[in-house]
Amino acid sequence: MNTTVPLQRAIEQFLVYLDVERNLSQLTIKSYREDLEAWREYETLCHSGETPTPDGVDAQELRGYLLAMQESEYSKATISRRLASLRGFYKFGEREGWANGNPTRALRNPRSRRPLPLVLASDDVLKLLSAPDLADPLGVRDRAILEVIYSAGLRVSECVGLNFDDLLLDEDLLKIRGKGRRERFAFIGSHAKEALRVYLETARQYLRDAGKTTRRRDRERFASEAPPSRELKRFLAVFLPSDAALNPQGNDDRTIEETTAEYVEERRRERGLTASFARELNDPDARARWEAFLKEPVFVNKNGGRMSTRSVGRKLEGYIAEKGLDDRVSPHTLRHSFATHLLDAGADIRSIQEMLGHKNIVTTQIYTHVSTATLHAVYERAHPRAKLH
Repeated sequence: MNTTVPLQRAIEQFLVYLDVERNLSQLTIKSYREDLEAWREYETLCHSGETPTPDGVDAQELRGYLLAMQESEYSKATISRRLASLRGFYKFGEREGWANGNPTRALRNPRSRRPLPLVLASDDVLKLLSAPDLADPLGVRDRAILEVIYSAGLRVSECVGLNFDDLLLDEDLLKIRGKGRRERFAFIGSHAKEALRVYLETARQYLRDAGKTTRRRDRERFASEAPPSRELKRFLAVFLPSDAALNPQGNDDRTIEETTAEYVEERRRERGLTASFARELNDPDARARWEAFLKEPVFVNKNGGRMSTRSVGRKLEGYIAEKGLDDRVSPHTLRHSFATHLLDAGADIRSIQEMLGHKNIVTTQIYTHVSTATLHAVYERAHPRAKLH
C-alpha cells in the first residue's frame, strides 16, 4: 500500500475519477477542486509550509480545520459541503490505497435548518418579465431568457447552455442537460415561445454579428440592420412559424391547419432536412453550415458569444432595482417560483420533481410549503371556529 502520494497529486487523481467514472459536471468538479484546495492550503500552513501526505492528516487536524471554518464565520452549508468533499476524497483514497483509514468518519456536519426558498408572487413575476426594454436588442433577449427560465423551470446554467438542436419547439419541448450531465425534457409555454420567436427573428443575428460591427448601439433599427441568417430563417419557418410565415403568399384559400401540417411533416424528416433541403445540403459546405448552426448557442451576449450565468445575474439585478422588487431575487428565484406556483395550482410533487430534474424527491419536497394566502383559505374552509366568523 503506497501511502506517500503527495496531497496535490491525490487531489488531481480524485478529480479525474469524478470526471471519468462519476461523470459529474464540470461545475461540480470545480466546486470539489475549490474545497480541496482550500483544505490543502490550511494543512500547508499547519505544517509550517510543508504539505503533508493524505495519510499524514488525522481526525484531530480535521477537527481543527472545522473549527477554523467556524471561527471564520463560514455558513453551515459551506462547512457541510467542504466536509462532504473531504469524505469523498478519503473514501476514494482508501479504494486506491494511498489513505490508510478515513479520518473524516469522526466528523459530524453542523446542524442547520434548510431555509425556505424565496418565491415571487405571480404579480411580481409579471412585473419582472415586463422589465426589459423591447426597443433594445439586449432587452428583447433578456425578455426571452426570463420567460424561458420561468416557463420551463430551468437553472440559469441550463438556459444559457441551450443550443439550437435543443429546441424542439414544435413539440413545446426543450432538451436540457442538467446537473450530473443528466438529460431531461422541459415544457415551454406559449408566452415563452413567442418571446423566443421575437428574439430570434429580430435581435439574435444583430447580437451575433456585434463583434464584427459597431452598429449595435443603433438600437432603433436593429431588426432591419441584421435580418436572420439563412439557416436561422429555415429554423424559424420549421419550428416557430408566425402567421405570416404560414401563409406567405396571402392565399386565403389555404387554412392555417393545412399549412401547419406541411411544417409538421418537415419536422418529421430529420428536424427540417426535407427532400428539397437535403438536395441543397448535398453541397458539403451547406451541410457543414447547417450542422454548425444547430450547435450554436441560442442566447448570445453583446459581443456575439454565449451568455454566462453571471451576465444573466447582473442583468436581473438591474431589472429588480427598476421594479422595486426584493433585492434577494436571483435567476434561481424564477425556478423556485415555477415549482411553487405549480404546487399551489394542484400539481403533484412527483411531476414537479421530473420537470425540475431532481434526482431525489427529498430535494423537491422543500416546495411543499404553500403561500400564506393558500393556507388561510384552507383554514377558513376547514376549521369549524373559522367558519363561524
